[in-house]
Amino acid sequence: MGFFIETLIGGLMAGMLYSLVALGFVLIFKASGVFNFAQGAMVLFAALAMARFSEWANAALGGDSLLLANVIAFFGAAAAMLLVAWTVERFVLRKLVNQEGATLLMVTLGITYVLEGIGQTVFGSEIYNIDVGMPKDPVIMFESLFEGGILINKEDFIAALIAALLVGLLTLFFQKTPVGRALRAVADDHQAALSIGIPLNRIWVIVWLVAGVVALVAGIIWGSKLGVQFSLATVALRALPVVILGGLTSVPGAIVGGLIIGVGEKLSEVYIGPMVGGGIEIWFAYVLALVFLLFRPQGLFGEKIINRV
Repeated sequence: MGFFIETLIGGLMAGMLYSLVALGFVLIFKASGVFNFAQGAMVLFAALAMARFSEWANAALGGDSLLLANVIAFFGAAAAMLLVAWTVERFVLRKLVNQEGATLLMVTLGITYVLEGIGQTVFGSEIYNIDVGMPKDPVIMFESLFEGGILINKEDFIAALIAALLVGLLTLFFQKTPVGRALRAVADDHQAALSIGIPLNRIWVIVWLVAGVVALVAGIIWGSKLGVQFSLATVALRALPVVILGGLTSVPGAIVGGLIIGVGEKLSEVYIGPMVGGGIEIWFAYVLALVFLLFRPQGLFGEKIINRV
């Protein structure tokens, strides 16, 4: 029983990180109807900015204050993501209002390569470390309840708490604030939102900025665990099944979908993997997403798809 709970907790912590990345997809799709394939590149770009700004700030401070260097780097990387958001809105989205979905999808693929190229040019292409002081050692808990206790990775636990806190704050922000209500109006109908005075361009900048900050936090967490390298851009591929499962238009769906995928991956690898030679964790999420596409394409919390003829 203890091992099952340990695996379950590990899956929940991994699932919160998936939810964090998936949230970027959902926010941008709700606001602009764009499936943002550039979300992975945004994670990479933000992580590169954080790593390099921290390194440069620490050198400028004489190497005496890593905490201050990280704070400066975080705000510097957030400013970089604001620049990305403004640039995308000013030179891309503003020109493509009411265009076909396929056109917008291809545009986000182009943004992906642009961000990867600029990131490599400005920040370099080596593997960088992000040291934000997160503990690396595991801890054994609940020894009195389970024989041998439950092994929990401190870094994963703290990362999951940060992800859960950010997801909760964003949910409140978009449900309870005027910006959130404007976002929902824009998501329903761009032209109707414009007709009642909602500044569409400003909303798009805000949403892309929020998605950029989400990408920054995800990049810091993943970069702290694995190092900042160009394979980080593929982290968005792990979030695709999450948005398919939860629904492209649902913030709660991104959370629940991430938790289901995270738990499903861990439990299937441990309990089913030995029967089939292992490796289930790699493809489990995509098979589950395929099943949902066949039987419930809108996802668990997505809006029902209605085809008018």
